[in-house]
Amino acid sequence: MTFKHYHSLKTWIIYTLMNKKMLQFVGLKQETPEKRGTDKRKGDFNEIYKDYITNKATEQSSRCSQCGVPFCQIHCPLSNNIPDWLKLTAEGRLKEAYEVSQSTNNMPEVCGRICPQDRLCEGNCVIEQSGHGTVTIGSIEKYITDTAWDKGWVKPFKVKRELKQSVGIIGAGPAGMACAEELRKSGYQVTIYDRYDRPGGLLIYGIPNFKLEKFVVERRTKLLKDSGIKFVQNFEVGKDKTLYELKEIHDAILIATGVYKAREIEVPGHNLQNIFPAMDFLTASNRKGLGDKVKLFDDGTLNAEGKNVVVIGGGDTAMDCVRTSVRQKAKSVKCLYRRDRENMPGSAREVGNAIEEGVEFVWLTSPKNFIGTNKVEAVEVNQMKLGEPDSSGRRRPEIDQGSEYKIPADLVIKSLGFDPENLPNLFDAKELVVSQWGTLKIDLKSMQTNLDGIFAAGDIVRGASLVVWAIRDGRDAAVQIEKYLQLKANKNKSVVAA
Repeated sequence: MTFKHYHSLKTWIIYTLMNKKMLQFVGLKQETPEKRGTDKRKGDFNEIYKDYITNKATEQSSRCSQCGVPFCQIHCPLSNNIPDWLKLTAEGRLKEAYEVSQSTNNMPEVCGRICPQDRLCEGNCVIEQSGHGTVTIGSIEKYITDTAWDKGWVKPFKVKRELKQSVGIIGAGPAGMACAEELRKSGYQVTIYDRYDRPGGLLIYGIPNFKLEKFVVERRTKLLKDSGIKFVQNFEVGKDKTLYELKEIHDAILIATGVYKAREIEVPGHNLQNIFPAMDFLTASNRKGLGDKVKLFDDGTLNAEGKNVVVIGGGDTAMDCVRTSVRQKAKSVKCLYRRDRENMPGSAREVGNAIEEGVEFVWLTSPKNFIGTNKVEAVEVNQMKLGEPDSSGRRRPEIDQGSEYKIPADLVIKSLGFDPENLPNLFDAKELVVSQWGTLKIDLKSMQTNLDGIFAAGDIVRGASLVVWAIRDGRDAAVQIEKYLQLKANKNKSVVAA
């Protein structure tokens, strides 16, 4: 474009100067951080992607087209200001880039590592749609925040005005921690209660190190503790205290437990030994990596070494299981999925990584029967074919009659998704209303359950979903809880005044 296309000389100068730093996608190719070699990464649980070096992060950020309608931001559950921090990174203004990044995201270093960017921001990038290859948003987000930690820019936040009102949060996962941080910044006294011995929930015990090394979560947790948030571990609501007893201690409660109950596969033989839910397998592996004594791992029960492993499912948790099995030196690793690769619900990037590492995907296959005397010895499967689309828009899998065959198996891992636990019974709060799926019912505007002052957020409301959605729900819950507490405080002042 020439000067005559602009309304003023000032506009033309600004556009020209910006172009020197941005809009480089035509001349610069997409370049992701280098992966560690397959043989090396299969031998340990370290993260597989190397870090960007500064000039590469700057270069790749400069590919952003700074489009008028940023579809990357629109398709981010947190509405992160992605074009802004890409531009700041391209200009070498990393501290400012970090400030913009963390202003909408309580865990940018986590999202940069584990978000399925190919389905969210990167998959909807304008230059990706134009055929130039997406901006590597996730890797740059990780680089920005890791740099901020390394340079000491990430510090405990200081509360300007301490408030007497307190909030109890049940669940130390991403939704609970995000809500806690936002409320603490406003000055509220916040205590997080969690059933496990470490905070982090799924981030600690569900996601393997090769995707999310545990120090990343631990330093974030320490930051919250140093900012005045209290954590009470090994605490079970309904056992140590009922929900109502907690409510007597706090002015408001948030339930953010997530969903951990494994879905069952009701086929003959499902009660045989050596058939386990995905979380049992992953938790044992993660605990071992954290240095814990894990009896079922040490005695070989939940250890894939030397075994023919069959994982059933096609989501991100299934990918975590197959890739963990490879690292535990399984004899063979097969993933059974009832649809084809194009219709898998998990991240395409994770599927690609699994294939590189030697996992065999058996597409269009569904278990018919588990075979064995006491322990599973094989899985009898049906071959499937795809029919008309179902309510999800994906083509419905149908059994191809007479297609049965057997796959040897010493260890079967079920990764079929998660359902909520029966919280009304578990919490000794039978009045707590749940949906037909067992998730907690809330008022969608106030995020409050049917019980006054008791809120809910994250997977326990929406069902099993992404970490980034849990963070979003936690932030939204903090806004609604603060409104509730302010209204409560004003009512108390009126009563005292009267």
